[in-house]
Amino acid sequence: MRLFNFALIFGAAVLATEVPLGDDGEDEAPRENTYFNQKMVPPMQRLSADTWEQDRLASKWLMVKHFNPWCSHCIAFAPTFQTLYEFYYTSTPAGSGNENAKFTEFYDFRFGELDCTVYGDECSKHNVTTYPTTILYKDGETFKTFHGSKKNIAELSVEIEAALESTKPGTRPAKLDLPAPGDASTPGGPKVDVSSPSKDSTKTKEAAKADPSADAKADADAKAKAAAIAPYRAPPRKSKPQPTPNINGTSVPLSAETFQAKVTLTQEPWFIKFYAPWCHHCQAMAPHWEQMAKDMKGRLHVGEVNCDVESRLCKDVRLRGYPTILFFKGGERVEYDGLRGLGDFIQYADKAIDIASGVPDVDAASFKTLEAKEEVIFVYFYDHATTTEDFTALERLPLSLIGRAKLVKTQDPKLFEQYKITTWPRLIVSREGRPTYYTPLTPREMRDTHQVLTWMKSVWLPIVPELTASNAREIMDGKIVVLGILNRDDPDKFLKAQREMKSAANEWMDKQINAFQRERQDLRDAKQTRIEEAEDRGDQRALRAAKSIRINMDKADHKEVAFAWVDGIFWQRWIRTTYGIDVKDGDRVIINDEDNRQYWDQTITGNPINPSRTGILETILSVTASPPKIKSKLTISSIEKVFFDIRVTFSEHPYLSMGCILGVLFGLVSWYRGRMRRIRGGHFRLEENAREYKSPLLFRTNINGKAD
Repeated sequence: MRLFNFALIFGAAVLATEVPLGDDGEDEAPRENTYFNQKMVPPMQRLSADTWEQDRLASKWLMVKHFNPWCSHCIAFAPTFQTLYEFYYTSTPAGSGNENAKFTEFYDFRFGELDCTVYGDECSKHNVTTYPTTILYKDGETFKTFHGSKKNIAELSVEIEAALESTKPGTRPAKLDLPAPGDASTPGGPKVDVSSPSKDSTKTKEAAKADPSADAKADADAKAKAAAIAPYRAPPRKSKPQPTPNINGTSVPLSAETFQAKVTLTQEPWFIKFYAPWCHHCQAMAPHWEQMAKDMKGRLHVGEVNCDVESRLCKDVRLRGYPTILFFKGGERVEYDGLRGLGDFIQYADKAIDIASGVPDVDAASFKTLEAKEEVIFVYFYDHATTTEDFTALERLPLSLIGRAKLVKTQDPKLFEQYKITTWPRLIVSREGRPTYYTPLTPREMRDTHQVLTWMKSVWLPIVPELTASNAREIMDGKIVVLGILNRDDPDKFLKAQREMKSAANEWMDKQINAFQRERQDLRDAKQTRIEEAEDRGDQRALRAAKSIRINMDKADHKEVAFAWVDGIFWQRWIRTTYGIDVKDGDRVIINDEDNRQYWDQTITGNPINPSRTGILETILSVTASPPKIKSKLTISSIEKVFFDIRVTFSEHPYLSMGCILGVLFGLVSWYRGRMRRIRGGHFRLEENAREYKSPLLFRTNINGKAD
């Protein structure tokens, strides 16, 4: 995902007009009235940071529940506090002398609730450190604080009755018929003494001593009634009405001005193509694009930009060619790199609409249902302490997962237990039920979108994906791939072959994990042995060297073995020309090493590799041995292999290759110069010209005719 340059320019304007979290500028959705003792009870007052100062001084007494709507303890406590509110709101002051006297006005006592996920700063000011926390305020100041969800109605009533009695002495009864959480009326059961806190606690202790099981039974009954009540969720807030996208079912031409107004400065998703009228690929794609726009009528905005006209806009987008297709949501974007058929566009657009709606929250039941439909699911685990910054970083991820995988979040304790999650936030990927954990745990690493996406790209393929034109490079490059060549025409045989390949893939992954752990443990043991040996000798220098040894946890030096399958009928020609296999002869498995342009299609006994778990695993062990125990075959000709090896050598060792070439060239030049000298007679020959070069001083002739 990348941000536009011009999106950054208008970022300040967007932030300036942004509405605070939880306050979208609209009134809350109306909530229904409830009834207690056949009397109507209005919804409990919702407090906010904006109105807190006036709300806390609006009455003498104010009892406020500080909560997180997704906290399990808050969900369990919600029926207790709601029933407590309904009970007191509909009660008639005993000593008021007026049967129609209203409780709220007579005692100047009100109830309210404050959502700490929306107004976290305000909750912090009130020293709220756990959820739920119930605080009784007197004249705007904290009077009494109740922590946790285990407080029952009787315990809370003791403090409320004491506050009411102090406000209007003599108006409160000595005993009350208190309802259970979730009741819609006052029961005719035993009365509770609420005359004083100490007296109530004493009676409670005495009752527990008289019947030890009574307290446990009461707690069990309260939990059973609370469980029967629908789990509490924050009531939905009224959002601004969104216009229907793509009303006319057409691809909208966009200019620089309209692009900014409709795409960059909004949060509406757009599917946009950037093209040039003279581009042949653009012309061939145009009918499919127009039909896709019709199919997305009322569902997704579809647009197009003519780069011959809007050259500046296309330059800012940094296009690499025509056509380029991008999916936008606000200032974020992701490039579509799939095929350009109508079905491919529609399939991608459908998934984009789903993912662009946000990261859904799931529980154990809905996650199980999702697993049955999705092969790859990224799961973000969080708790009540997860911050706004964490969720903001999470919301940047979905666009890059369109067409790849599903991203969800959860705080369901059942899923915590299932995946053994003990720290939050945490990220895993579940591929067909097999979890892989994102190892970095620090807040900074969890919020590093680039780092998280890099990890996601390494694990977002299914365990045994289908090889297609769009993902072939991603599957084949840099790996040894066990490729099943299967025929879909026989469904039973096809499903059986898939099961065998998945079984082999899972077993191989387990073996690799165990082997890696053993190798890591061996390195740790070797390091510890060196440390102990240095300590025994008292050699401080060797001890420091041993302690400085770092255990290599990187698996980059191990070539990864991946699994995939390909439709042998659809890719029949490519399979025949590359591997010499015809799927009509039956399902086959080949092991391909694309980096070296070689493959294996036989077991160690010389038989074809069939899609069976045992045969695949035995052959992999023979192929990955060093050196391989089975001779490989080439996917290219011998001559092509020579040039391929030269190219690989140059790419892997450029400086060494350049040095060798320069050395060879220097030797050739020296040899050529020497040969040319000999051919042209340019060598100095002393024996033939000695007499011409003798010096008169050395070779003088005396008078007797003798030479000196």
